[in-house]
Amino acid sequence: MTDSAMPVLIVVAIVVLYLLNSIKILREYERGVIFRLGRALPAPKGPGIILVFRPIDQMVRISLRQEVLEVPPQDVITRDNVTIKVNAVVTLYVINPNDAAIKVANYVYQTSQFAQTTLRSVLGEVELDELLSHRDKLNLRIQTIIDQRTEPFGVKVISVEVKQVDLPEQMLRAMAKQAEAEREKRSKIIHAEGEFNAAQKLVDAAALLATEPITIQLRYLQTLTEIGVEKNTTIIFPLPIELMQLINRLAPTAKAALEKP
Repeated sequence: MTDSAMPVLIVVAIVVLYLLNSIKILREYERGVIFRLGRALPAPKGPGIILVFRPIDQMVRISLRQEVLEVPPQDVITRDNVTIKVNAVVTLYVINPNDAAIKVANYVYQTSQFAQTTLRSVLGEVELDELLSHRDKLNLRIQTIIDQRTEPFGVKVISVEVKQVDLPEQMLRAMAKQAEAEREKRSKIIHAEGEFNAAQKLVDAAALLATEPITIQLRYLQTLTEIGVEKNTTIIFPLPIELMQLINRLAPTAKAALEKP
């Protein structure tokens, strides 16, 4: 090998190493935003093998996978002046890698800040009962507001879920008392309906028995038979109410006749 060929080999080796170093591999869920001489190329690169010629080109990797962002607990005062702590979970993904790399410094952090302020704003406009019973509607409203604010920098918010609502201890006791009162109310209503139905059936039975007086005597005998099956020594003798009323009417007359000389 001559001395004149050495520089050529060195140059070739440097070029080969430079080309090898310029090869970048992007996964299926990654896109590369290329800045060439400081200007972003119109379309992101990837996935697969791409060439990044440094220092002319600089690449920013953007993931297209869904990301779950947990919103830290927020102190919220509802419309009915109840102080609660609420946290949420936000699911998002990038739909425009160029906007996510150019228009915002950190799209995850900015989305988190939007989620915190929107959570406090929306939940502060509703009452506690609405928050507990219509959570799906509130989740959709919060998701729509955050999505509108993140759309300019290429981020799509697909869902927002209120994860946990921490109530004050006094409010928990009040809700427990309310639930107990509701159960007692339902219990009394059911008991009253049962008494009403039983009374109605007794009225119907009395009207039916009044059509045939002999049926009352048959009921007396049937009752005595049922008592006798229990093998007890108690004897029950049915006494008609009409006989007692007759005795009460005749008692003063009998007493006056006995007192006469």
